Amino acid sequence: MGLRASLRFSSFIGESGALDINKRLSLPADIRLPDGYLEKFNLNSPLFDKPLSRRLRRVSLSEIGFGKLETYVKLDKLGEGTYATVYKGRSKLTDNLVALKEIRLEHEEGAPCTAIREVSLLKDLKHANIVTLHDIIHTQKSLTLVFEYLDKDLKQYLDDCGSCINMHNVKLFLFQLLRGLNYCHKRKVLHRDLKPQNLLINERGELKLADFGLARAKSIPTKTYSNEVVTLWYRPPDILLGSTDYSTQIDMWGVGCIFYEMSTGRPLFPGSTVEEELHFIFKLLGTPTEETWPGITSNEEFISYNYPRYKPDCLHNHTPRLDNEGVDLLSKLLQFEGKKRISAEEAMRHPYFRSLGGRVLALPDNTSIFALQDIQLEKEPGMRTSSLSDSGELTGTDTHLACDVRPYINALL
Repeated sequence: MGLRASLRFSSFIGESGALDINKRLSLPADIRLPDGYLEKFNLNSPLFDKPLSRRLRRVSLSEIGFGKLETYVKLDKLGEGTYATVYKGRSKLTDNLVALKEIRLEHEEGAPCTAIREVSLLKDLKHANIVTLHDIIHTQKSLTLVFEYLDKDLKQYLDDCGSCINMHNVKLFLFQLLRGLNYCHKRKVLHRDLKPQNLLINERGELKLADFGLARAKSIPTKTYSNEVVTLWYRPPDILLGSTDYSTQIDMWGVGCIFYEMSTGRPLFPGSTVEEELHFIFKLLGTPTEETWPGITSNEEFISYNYPRYKPDCLHNHTPRLDNEGVDLLSKLLQFEGKKRISAEEAMRHPYFRSLGGRVLALPDNTSIFALQDIQLEKEPGMRTSSLSDSGELTGTDTHLACDVRPYINALL
C-alpha cells in the first residue's frame, strides 16, 4: 500500500481528534473576534494581552472558528496531485491569505501517511524559518491543512533573477535555511526532501522550509529508514549507494547542493538516474577510494558501476562568485560520508556568515533575522518580475501570490 498505508487519521490522533491538535496551534496576533466574544467569557481586556488558560484556549479555538471549513474562503485552485488539491484562500478571521491543502480521505484507507507525518511534525515546529501550519480541519471526506501564504519558492526566485542571485542575498537565504534546519535537527526531525521548490520566500525575504511529507522524527542514530528519499539531484552519495544508516546529515548534503545552485544559477548534480547522479558527483569530487571513504571498495553497488578513477576538481573553478570562506563551507557540506559533513549548527557559526554579525545567532526561534535593522535583502539587478525597495522588501505587480501558483503546487502537494 506504500505511503498510502491503512492508517486512519482518527486513530492516529486519538478520540479527542482535531481538538487535541487545534488547541496547540499558534494563534495570529491580528485575529478578529466574533461579536460578543469577550463579553461571553467575561473578559474585560483584549484576549491576547495575557496567556490563555488551558480551558479558555480549548473553548476559544472552536468559538473563534478554528477547525471549521466555513472560516476560510477558497479563491483559486493552485494545483492538484494524486491525493491532495491546493487552493489559494482567505481567512475570515484575519483577512490574510492562506494556502489550503485539501487531502482527500478514502473510506477504506484513511489519510495518506505523508499527510499524517506533516501534521504530526508541523504542529510542534514553531520557527520563523519553517512554514506555519495555522489550522487543521478534519471532516469525514477530507483533511485540510491551512498554511501561511508565501510569495514564491527559491526555484522561482532564481528564475526571476535570471539565475544570478545577489551574493549577499545568497548568504541570507542560506543562513535562514540552516537556521530552520538546526531547529528541526535539535528536535530530531529530518526533512529528507530539501530542494529549491520546498523553500518558500515571502515579500520580506524570509525563507521557510516547507513540505514535511517525507520528514521523519527519529531517535538519533537509527537504521530503520528507506533510502528512497530526497529528490535525486539533492540526494547524498551514501544514500544513493543504498545506505539506510543515516541521521541529520542527510539534509546537509542537500544544503550544499542548494548553496551551489544559488551561487551559480545551475543545479550541481542534475542526474537523471542514480548511476548518472553518482557519476556527476565523482567527476567533481573525485572517485572515492578506501582512503577517502573507508568501506566504499566493499560496497556492491559502487563496485557494479565501475566508475572511472576521477581526481577531485577544485571547487573554486566551479564557483567563481564564492569567496574562500564560501568555498570552504561548501566543501564541508559536500562530504561523502554523512558523519564528516558539517552540522547545521556548526555551519551557522562558520566564518562565511561573519558579516551578518553575532546577533543573528542569539535571536529567539520565532523571530526573523530581518528584525535586526542591519539585516535586509539587497536589490536584485536582474529581477524580472519584481524589484526590491530601499527597505529591502520585494515590490512589483507580479510579486504577490495572486499571480504565482507554483510554490504551493510544488511544496504542498
